[in-house]
Parts: sequence; C-alpha cells; structure tokens
Amino acid sequence: MQSDQLPAQSKRQPRLKALLEVIAVSFKLGLTSFGGPVAHLAYFHNEYVQRRKWLDERSYADLVALCQFLPGPASSQVGIGIGIVRAGLWGGLLAWLGFTLPSVLALLIFALLLQNGQLADGGWLHGLKLVAVAIVAQAVLSMGQKLAPDRSRATIAILAAAVVLLWQTAFAQILVIVLAGLAGLLLYRHAANAEPISLQISVSRSLAVWCIALFFVLLAVLPLVSQYAGLDWLNLFDSFYRVGSLVFGGGHVVLPLLQQEVVAVGGISEQTFLAGYGATQAVPGPLFTISAYLGYFAQGFSGAVLATLAIFLPSFLLVIGALPFWNALRSSAKVQAALAGINAAVVGILLAALYDPLWKTTIMAPIDFVFAAILFVLLVFWKLPSWVVVLAGAAGGLLFL
Repeated sequence: MQSDQLPAQSKRQPRLKALLEVIAVSFKLGLTSFGGPVAHLAYFHNEYVQRRKWLDERSYADLVALCQFLPGPASSQVGIGIGIVRAGLWGGLLAWLGFTLPSVLALLIFALLLQNGQLADGGWLHGLKLVAVAIVAQAVLSMGQKLAPDRSRATIAILAAAVVLLWQTAFAQILVIVLAGLAGLLLYRHAANAEPISLQISVSRSLAVWCIALFFVLLAVLPLVSQYAGLDWLNLFDSFYRVGSLVFGGGHVVLPLLQQEVVAVGGISEQTFLAGYGATQAVPGPLFTISAYLGYFAQGFSGAVLATLAIFLPSFLLVIGALPFWNALRSSAKVQAALAGINAAVVGILLAALYDPLWKTTIMAPIDFVFAAILFVLLVFWKLPSWVVVLAGAAGGLLFL
C-alpha cells in the first residue's frame, strides 16, 4: 500500500516544484522587465532560454512567432506559453500572475497617489530605459547569431527591420511576418531541417477547440448582452475584452484603442488617462496593465480587477487554443521552412525596436551611450543576471544622469 502511494507522491512533488519555480521566476521578471513588449521578449530570452534552458533557441523563436500572429500582448502570451510548457495550465496562470502582478500593484498605487496627473521623473527612470537598450541589444546579438546566420536570413532580418521602421502601422509587423514566411518557404523548402524539439504541452486538443470557440462567442455575444443589460460592470468587461481581442502589433497599440474606449465615451478624463499612460511607461511588466489603472478610475478596486481579467482573458484562450496544435505544425517540412524566414524576421523586428523607440528616446547624449555600453558589457561578457543590471541601471541613473 505504501509503495503504491510513492509514485503519485513523487509526481506531485516535481509538479509543485515546477509551479513554485514558475511563479518565482516570472515574479522576478515582473519586477525587473522594463522597456516595453520587445524588451520583455529579450528579458524572457535571457532568463528562460540562456540561463534556465527551459526552452531551446528554436522553440523559443517558434513560440514568439506564434504569438506574433495572435492578437493581444505578445510578450505576455509568450510568458503564458512558457508557463504551460513548464508546468501545465496552472503553470501558464502562475507565469502570467507573477509577470503581471507587480505592475498592476504599482499602477494602483499611481492611481491612488497621482490624482493630479503628475508623474515624478528622475535619473533612475532614464537609467532603467538604458537597461532596456542593453537587454534588447543583447537579444538582437544572441538571436541573430542563431536565427539569421546566413546571407539569406540576414537579408530577411534587415528588410524586416526596414519595413517596420519605415511603415509604422499596426499591421506592418503582421505583413512582414507573412512575407518572411513565404520567403522562407521558397528559400528553404528543400533544406534538410533537423526535427524540432517537441514542446511538452499538457493541454488536450478538445480543450483547445473549446477555448477557441469561447473566444469567438464572447467576442460576438458580450457587446449584445452588455447593450441590453445596462450593467456598468458588464460594459466595462466588454470594452476591455474587446480591446484585448482585437489588438495587433503589441502593447503600445492598445493605448490609443483604450483611449478611444474610455475617454471618448466620457468615462475618464483626458488628463487622467495621460497620467496613467505616463505611469505605465515607468513601471516594469506588460503595458496591458494600464487596464488596472483605468478600471480603478471607472469602478474602484473591483473595476481594476475586472478590467485586468477582461483584457488578458483573450490571450489565455488563444494561447491554450493554439499550443496543442503547434507541435504538429512545427514538424512539417513546409512549416519549418516558413519558420526559418519568420524567425529571421523576428530578429529584424527586434532590431527595429532597438532603434525606435528605445534608442531614439533614450540615447540622447554621449553619457547615455557610454552607460548603455557598460550595461551591455555587464550582460554579455560579465554574464551578470538581468535583475542585477536593472538595479545597476537605476542606481547609476540616479547618481549620474
């Protein structure tokens, strides 16, 4: 009897350990990931791929490519996906909670304290922006060496960066990824690709189908129900769910859409919204957590919780719906060829983000370049953990900038 209980117990212990590990690592990332969505992907790459080896380079790039296709916050979706791969559905939930909770709490504090729309700025904030420059530069270097190592893929990366920089619309990234996939299909369809490492997805395909169906049902039904029910909380949930479902192009795109939803209808003043915009730029974690700030001003603490859950719910439904089918797609020779081009384009998109908005808005003087270069050396050559470099950036900015 006792021997029969041991296997089940031994299975529970590694699962519990994995869950605790996921929440601890994601919470640390939630505290230290400054710089916006693209910088988050660089932080994830450094922590999950380089340091902890939870995914190999190719699997991480494939997951990023998948999430670029989905509406919603790509960095949060990548984090959810990594949590699911590591520790199942609960792992995905804890990965999201750990990464999101610090910025939600920070923005609630801003909502309580910054009633006049004033955000105290300082050298520490500029130092954190320089950390983001160093982190993204490290990711461009590391991913470029592995995902764009030859002439063709390096060309795809540069062209992708050029298009994204010169044609700055919400659909530019989607178009670039589609075209890069077609280019990869043409260039690498006959290349002998090694079988990709299979991601361990503990989600059934039937659950995946239900999640995709629920995503579309809520998107279609919520506006109708909220219109006739006349309930404030339901209107709030519908607005933020719809924004979370229809945003392509990353976290920055959500801000003007939310402004249209909550300011244009008279729910929140322009001054209050802009204060939240500034606060969101100052805190780590996903930009979608501005929903907590706006929800608080709309309906208090319950509104903050409701708006946050509503804007991230589509990401959960789509990631859970897509992951069970991803291994089969990645094993296809044609899909592998397309992914070779897409992954190179992801490097180009990252390179474009390194220049705009990070470099353009951060490297304003020689001292900025020198400090960013020092942080880059600490990351790449001294191999210091990213959280140490974040603290160094904040302290250096406070003292010298």
